[in-house]
Amino acid sequence: MNEQLALSLPTLAKIPEEAVAIVAVGGGLVVAVVWIVLATIDSMVKSRERERSRREIAAYVAEGSMSAEEGERLMKAGAEAEDE
Repeated sequence: MNEQLALSLPTLAKIPEEAVAIVAVGGGLVVAVVWIVLATIDSMVKSRERERSRREIAAYVAEGSMSAEEGERLMKAGAEAEDE
């Protein structure tokens, strides 16, 4: 009985080469798509946080707890860090 079961199970040697190539290309495409989606989400989060920081600095300047020069200096400091 075990011999019959062993003969009916698929093995790597029985898989056609075309199937292996399709799985390899398909897997590569899946990895690429996931990478692109995650990079887009990362970019969106960074942009949102940057804008939030700029709004907070503007609010501090507007309420007078920070001078306009200090606010400008903070905004420029963040822009220099992004360029690197």
